[in-house]
Amino acid sequence: MSKKAIHWSGVFPAVSTQFRSDYSLDLDATHTVMKNLVKDGVSGLVVCGSVGENTSLTTQEKLQIIEVAKDAAGGQIPVIAGVAEFTTAFAQKMAKEAERVGVDGIMVMPALVYSSKPHETAAHFRSVATATDLPIMVYNNPPIYKNDVTPDILATLADCDNIVCFKDSSGDTRRFIDLRNSVGDRFVLFAGLDDVVVESIAVGAEGWISGMSNAFPREGETLFRLAKQQRYEEAMALYRWFMPLLHLDARPDLVQCIKLCEELLGRGSAITRPPRLALEGDTRAQVVAIVEKALATRPQLPDVGL
Repeated sequence: MSKKAIHWSGVFPAVSTQFRSDYSLDLDATHTVMKNLVKDGVSGLVVCGSVGENTSLTTQEKLQIIEVAKDAAGGQIPVIAGVAEFTTAFAQKMAKEAERVGVDGIMVMPALVYSSKPHETAAHFRSVATATDLPIMVYNNPPIYKNDVTPDILATLADCDNIVCFKDSSGDTRRFIDLRNSVGDRFVLFAGLDDVVVESIAVGAEGWISGMSNAFPREGETLFRLAKQQRYEEAMALYRWFMPLLHLDARPDLVQCIKLCEELLGRGSAITRPPRLALEGDTRAQVVAIVEKALATRPQLPDVGL
């Protein structure tokens, strides 16, 4: 799939990485998770992102996951790989490795741990862009990664031809409007926080990197398409049902929550690598109760062409 062939639209689940009970990588189970998502009609796969536990993976494991994702996608939908590294040089190297094994695009996070100044944040993305010909999605998640890629910073990267997408998980949908006012439609906009997806689409998002669509992929794709088709009455009915689940994507323990939901629906394992520990006690019971209520009231989905 070439750069121009990527259709940057629709729901791209941030796919979970599956582990065995000893925390070793389970490639077969990961392939099954991905293959089921493809069968359910998602528009793309994002691997080795936050939900994919990127920072707990070795470089070799990341490359193996990309290979598995390529096989699961079968050329039908694009595979985007997360690049989340401590230094710019490490990120450049990972981008080159991802390109070598044939990923369709990369989702680049700011340099981890270091809280950079705006010009340093811009320089990081620019440097990674020069290291690869792959199309790049810039990923902004200031609550998690402590570096805020503001519309002003992104506007300074408009001359980088292969920086094509912007995923925002700040929760502030005004940023999409500010970015449009600044550089027009230079960047494709993607919602990055599940519980503001309809609002994000209303102000210009063309896609959605979704956590909870791992567990409820058809509901996620249906919600997205209803909002894009401006079928808001139907969209809001589904959104209200979905919202307690979508809120789980906005918590610090979102990975554990999403993987527990996958397990409860028979779509994967809840096992995460430390330092992420399994949900216990009242916290686990709360998530289970949300899922049980959702399943008991699961709506019949409108026809959106899935």
